[in-house]
Amino acid sequence: MAQVDLVMPKMGESIMEATILKWLKQPGEPVEQDEMILEIATDKVDSEVPSPAGGVMGEHLFQVDDVVAVGTTIATILTEGSAPTNGAAPASNGSAATNGTPATNGTPANGTPVAAPEYGSKAPQPQRAEPQPALAEAAPVTRTGSDGRFYSPLVRNIAKEEGIGMAELETIPGTGAGGRVNKADILEYIENRGNAPVATSHQPLAASPVQPKSNHVGSRQTTSNDVKQHQTTSNNTDIVEMDRMRRLIADHMVNSKRTSPHVTSFVEVDVTNLVNWRNRVKGEFQKKHGQKITFTPLFVEAVVKALRDFPMVNVSVDGNNIIVKKDLNVGMATALPSGNLIVPVIHNADELNLLGLTKRVNDLAARARENKLKPQEIQGGTFTLTNVGTFGNVMGTPIINQPQVAILAVGAIRKKPAVVETEYGDLIAVRQMMFLSLSYDHRVVDGFLGGSFLRRVGDYLEQFDDSQAV
Repeated sequence: MAQVDLVMPKMGESIMEATILKWLKQPGEPVEQDEMILEIATDKVDSEVPSPAGGVMGEHLFQVDDVVAVGTTIATILTEGSAPTNGAAPASNGSAATNGTPATNGTPANGTPVAAPEYGSKAPQPQRAEPQPALAEAAPVTRTGSDGRFYSPLVRNIAKEEGIGMAELETIPGTGAGGRVNKADILEYIENRGNAPVATSHQPLAASPVQPKSNHVGSRQTTSNDVKQHQTTSNNTDIVEMDRMRRLIADHMVNSKRTSPHVTSFVEVDVTNLVNWRNRVKGEFQKKHGQKITFTPLFVEAVVKALRDFPMVNVSVDGNNIIVKKDLNVGMATALPSGNLIVPVIHNADELNLLGLTKRVNDLAARARENKLKPQEIQGGTFTLTNVGTFGNVMGTPIINQPQVAILAVGAIRKKPAVVETEYGDLIAVRQMMFLSLSYDHRVVDGFLGGSFLRRVGDYLEQFDDSQAV
C-alpha cells in the first residue's frame, strides 16, 4: 500500500519546532488533497496543516501537545486501498506496531524505528514506540502504557525527573482526552505525593519540575495548583510560568541580541502634512474603497522608498557573506489579544500603491488577531516595522527580527511647538511631531548607512504630498 509522509512544515524563519494542538483527521478517515489534517502552533502563529495527497489517514506518529522538530514526519497518508479495519495505519513506515510487535518491513526486532532516509541525515527521527519491559514495577516510563494509554514527552520527562516509574505513572488519573495524563495531572500528583523526587527528597525548590525544560513543553495556562504551591513557598510572591508562545519569543529575542551587535539611531520628524491629509480624507477613503486608512500603510510606503534608496539595509548575513534581498518584504509587528506579538509580512510591498498597502495591512492585521494567518504570510520578511506609538510611547529601541539586519520603530504622534521656516523668517508653530528609531546590526550596517536610511524615511514622511487624491 503506497503512502505519503506528512512532515512538520517550516512555519517561519528561525522556527525549528511546533506544537501539535489538535488532530482534525483520525486514522482510517478519508482525506482529500489540501484538506486540513491538524492544527499546530509556534511562537509566531497558530495554523492548520493541509494534506499533501488524497487517500486515507494513516498513523499519527505524534499526539496532541507533542513538540515536534521542523521536517519530522508526523503522520502518513495512505494513497491506495482502504483503511485498516481497526482504524490504525499499518506499521509500514518503519515504526513498531502499537502492541509492541515489530513491523515486518525491515524494522529491527528490538522495535527501534528506522529513520526515513530523507530526514535521517538531518536530524534523528523521534522514537515512535518502545518495547514493554518484562517487570512492570521496575519499568522505565515509555510512550505507551500496558493499558494502551499514551504519555507525552513532557509527562515522561517530568516522571523521569521525579523518579516515577511506569507502574506508578499508570496509577495517576488523567483528565486529558481519552483519560490521558497531562502536565497539570502529573504536577498535582507530585504535589500530593510530597512534591519531591523519590531519590532526591531534599532537593531545594529551584530543582522542582514545575518549570521543565522549554524544549519539551507545550502550551498551558498556569493552574491554581502551581500558583498555590509557589505562594506557600515563596513568601507572598507569585511565580507565573511562561506560556509556549512567550517562551519561544523570549528565546528568539535572546538569540537576536546574541547574534547581532545592536545600535539604535533616532530622528524627530514633522508629520503635520501627513496627519492633516489623513484626517481630511479618511471618511471619503472608507466610503470609496471600503477600507479604513491608518498610519501604518503610510509608514510602510515611506520605508519602501527608503529601502530602494539604500538596498544594503535590505540584507541578511550568512557567515562572512552579505545576502542582498531583491524583494522588499516588510513585516509589521501586530499585537495579539493575548499580549504577544506576531509579524505578518507584506510581500513585494514596493509593487503596491497606497490603496493596495492599506488593503494588505488591514487584512493581515485582522487575520493575525484571529489566528488565521497562513504560514507563508509570516515568512520571508526582509525588514520590520513596529509601532510603539500604539502604546503611547514616543520612542523605543526594538530588537532586530532575525535574520534581518534592521527594524524601525515609530513613536506616538504628538502636538509640539516647533520652529517653522517661512519666507518671512522663522516662526514657532504647533506641529505634529514624531520620533523614529532604527535598531540595526552593526556587523553590516554602520552608523553612516543606518543614520542615512533613517533620515531618508523621515524625509519621505515630512515631504508627504497632502494634495493627493484618494
